[in-house]
Amino acid sequence: MSVSERKTDVLIVGGGMGGVAAALTAARLGRRVVLTEPTDWLGGQLTAQAVPPDEHTWIEERYAPPGYADLRRRVRDYYRRNYPLTPRAAADPLLDPGVGIVSHLCHEPRVAAAVLEEMIAPWRAGGQIELLLGHEPVAAHTSGDEVDAVTLRDTRDGHETTVQAAYVVDASELGDLLELADVEHVIGAEGQDQTGEPHAPAVADPLDQQAISWCFALEHRPGEDHTIDRPAGYDHWRTAVAPFWPGPQLSFDDVVPITLERRTWQLFDADHARNAHFPLWTFRRVLARENFADGAIGDVTIVNWPQIDYWAAPLLGPGVDDAAHAAALAGSRDLSFSFLHWLQTEAPRPDGGTGYPGLRLRPDVTGTPDGLAKTPYIREARRIQAELTVTEQHVGVLARPDGAGSEVFPDTVGLGRYRIDLHPSTAGRSYVDIEAYPFQVPLGALVPVRVDNLLPAGKNIGTTHITNGCYRLHPVEWGIGEAVGALVAFCLDRGLPPRKVRNDPARLADYQRLLTDTLGITLAWPDDIRTHRE
Repeated sequence: MSVSERKTDVLIVGGGMGGVAAALTAARLGRRVVLTEPTDWLGGQLTAQAVPPDEHTWIEERYAPPGYADLRRRVRDYYRRNYPLTPRAAADPLLDPGVGIVSHLCHEPRVAAAVLEEMIAPWRAGGQIELLLGHEPVAAHTSGDEVDAVTLRDTRDGHETTVQAAYVVDASELGDLLELADVEHVIGAEGQDQTGEPHAPAVADPLDQQAISWCFALEHRPGEDHTIDRPAGYDHWRTAVAPFWPGPQLSFDDVVPITLERRTWQLFDADHARNAHFPLWTFRRVLARENFADGAIGDVTIVNWPQIDYWAAPLLGPGVDDAAHAAALAGSRDLSFSFLHWLQTEAPRPDGGTGYPGLRLRPDVTGTPDGLAKTPYIREARRIQAELTVTEQHVGVLARPDGAGSEVFPDTVGLGRYRIDLHPSTAGRSYVDIEAYPFQVPLGALVPVRVDNLLPAGKNIGTTHITNGCYRLHPVEWGIGEAVGALVAFCLDRGLPPRKVRNDPARLADYQRLLTDTLGITLAWPDDIRTHRE
């Protein structure tokens, strides 16, 4: 097998939100970057996983990471330039293509992929960023406390490329380099006996991991029949009931994440009497008919609903070999197809009938032949053992003194906001959904306890199983990537390892000035927001 070699300042493995943000930031600060991605789309959870952004109340203000705010502006501009918007939609400065529930900017994943390509285009043209799509890491080469190089395999032809880099950034969806490079890390849930977190399990369980979801895009064409073939596992999903769930997943019944009481959804109309405050259809809708002139474009929604949460088996951990990993992925796909078949054939309708055969997969929206996303939605990865691990006691409302707000970290590198939202787990646990204060991202959570030149830029930072639930969303991951890209450039310019930056007050202050003065990153919430409760 032929092997190529490259040398660069920064190798970023994973082209998701954190990876792209790190690449853009490092390039802007004068560093050469090799950015790799196993699929053919940049964007990770926003694109290849087909998950519209989950965002906080202040995302339209200065509290969004600067590059993320630019991404959002460019998405809106893309629709204004290319789509037949109504005059009202075209004039709306806060255009929301899908008018979904989870964000004020629900949009198609392929539009986000196009915009991300646009954002890195000038850096590629100038040679500062080299992009290797369709490449996955297969080996890491280390000496002492450093990663010297990473070997990547082209998923299309098997060709391998070894990239030497002064710094390596693990922005992969599952923290792949942590295992390949023997970087100290955690999988699954820490125990309450380790962290003292009120909502952690009593003892650690590496096989306690959040469910994955294999999302897909749908439109509805009443009067047509687009029913897919009955999936192989349909009968299993139609009858199997998890102990913590009110019935089979092929149902409109689930539980309210906060209270765990039973609720029943409707597909197109809200059922307020049963705690479903909006219809499933609008939850993550990415195109809303009302925005487009003359009915040229109809509704399209992304199915990322509780019914497709796959908790039957973990992707990582003890005993999970390649075959078990592949089987879990196959099981997740089968569940998603089974739910679609159920929607088309057996779902109860308000008129007393069953099934919506006019539901049609939209493979063009997900960029795949079959209509499912390119990859599953990953909520949890391997996490580094970090110099500072963010726990529930730092950010959780119930674990903090009353009214205190979130912990103020002197080594802050960015901001985030989301509930601690853990989906049902592979260990048989239901939702853990508790309030968190608006929080900071501490530099200590980005610095591994031992390795000097590998940094995380995704869901693999120093959080716990619990706090991963609020640090795992789109804007937070982007902000982590910006901080990491800047840190790499700062360290290379000064010949310092990241831990010396964090642990020297003068150097830390210089690095934080780079973040604020050069990059425009906001590092602290005002107290009225930091102490805000829902």
